[in-house]
Parts: sequence; C-alpha cells; structure tokens
Amino acid sequence: MKIRNKYSSLLLIALISGLFMLSSCNHDRNHPGWAYMPDMYYSEATDAYSENPIFRDSMANQLPVPGTISRGHMPYPYKQKSYTDQILAGQEMTNPFVVNQEVLSRGKKQYEIFCSSCHGLAGDGNGHLYTSKLYPMKPTSLIETYVQSKADGELYHIITVGSLSGLMGAHGSQIKPDDRWKIIHYVRTELVKK
Repeated sequence: MKIRNKYSSLLLIALISGLFMLSSCNHDRNHPGWAYMPDMYYSEATDAYSENPIFRDSMANQLPVPGTISRGHMPYPYKQKSYTDQILAGQEMTNPFVVNQEVLSRGKKQYEIFCSSCHGLAGDGNGHLYTSKLYPMKPTSLIETYVQSKADGELYHIITVGSLSGLMGAHGSQIKPDDRWKIIHYVRTELVKK
C-alpha cells in the first residue's frame, strides 16, 4: 500500500508540474513574454530628418564617418590630373570584356549618350557642342593615332577622371565602370571603320 501511495503521489506531482509548465507557455506571438532589455527589443525608429537627442547636432540622419567606404565599393586608386597615374592606369588596367556584338552595341549606345555630343557620332571631334559654337575648343578626335595609340586603361582613366588639360570633364559618376570599358571597345573597333 505504501508503494502505491508513493507512486500515486509522484504521479500527482508530475501531473501538477506538467499542468504548471503547460500553463506557463504563452502562445500569443504579440506578447512573447519577458524582455530583459526592452529598449533593445522594442527600439523606436526615427525619421531621417527628425530630431534625435542622441547626437550632438540633434539630427537623426548623419553623414558617414570620414574615411569610410560603402560595402562592395572600391575607390578609384589613381589620382586625377596626374600624368604619372594616367600612364600607370594604362599599364595596370586591362579591359575585362571580349569584343563581341553585345559589348559593341552597348558601347555604341553609351557612346551616343555620353560622348557624341562633344566628340561627334563619327568620333572626329565635330560634335554638336563644337559645331554649334557652344564649346569653344574642338574636342580630341578619337579616331586619330593620338587616342588610338593609348592603352585601354589610360582611356578608362581619362573617361573616369577627365583629361589632364581639363577640357574633358570626369564621367566616372555618370558612366558605369563596365560601360566605360565597352565604350573603349566601340571606339577602337567601330569608330575607326567609319
């Protein structure tokens, strides 16, 4: 009889413990239970241009820390207005694209958008801005030996940061890096044929 009472009391304790554990479970996902750090669990978002007391200038939208680089972006390693860096870019950088119809058609499209207004559709420097007298200096002819003899990396450098003379501005912020290479292929293969 003692053993039976012992088992029944253990069974009763296990049953009560089980009910207690089941009743402690919370199935409401909106209120998951205790939050030990409520300010971290339930952070309040602020609007970009609203006031924020955490920062000294009380603005929520902050500039990046000086010297930081966004993920997936490498800054252009060569200096503008530097003949040495222009030559170095020509020696170290090679065109990663193979000449094919897709590359040439993309290069032509980008050339017509960004280059033809100055250098002309034929690449001879007689673009609309020069022929209409809106631009006082004749742009460099892209089909002459002066440009054609330069390395691809050097042309890429000039498109990216502008010419040493300053007559051609930087187009690095306007033309994607891949498109710059494709424009170079187009200038070398298609414009020379015209």
